[in-house]
Amino acid sequence: MKVDGLEFDWDAGNRQKCQKHGLSARDIESIFQGPVSVFPDPEHSGEEERFIGIGKTEKHRSVFVVFTLRRKDDVVLIRPISARFMHKKEIDYYEKETSKTEKRRGG
Repeated sequence: MKVDGLEFDWDAGNRQKCQKHGLSARDIESIFQGPVSVFPDPEHSGEEERFIGIGKTEKHRSVFVVFTLRRKDDVVLIRPISARFMHKKEIDYYEKETSKTEKRRGG
């Protein structure tokens, strides 16, 4: 599936794992349409490098998504591995840390 120039790699396995936590493929793809913070996840990276993405759905709900990047021919695909809505404490912590970073950058 393609969203604003980004392509996603979905199959029954990762779609079902994400839906288990109440998120649709559309919800997850929507976080990549707006500002998304991406962090490496070396602790869970094995054969492929994993990343953590934090962003908001079209309905402005905060989402935590673990994903990897896969290449198919000349296209890089975002492959969500797991995703869930963030808890209030996580949202508060993330917003606090983000505002500290913006202040250090002069924003």
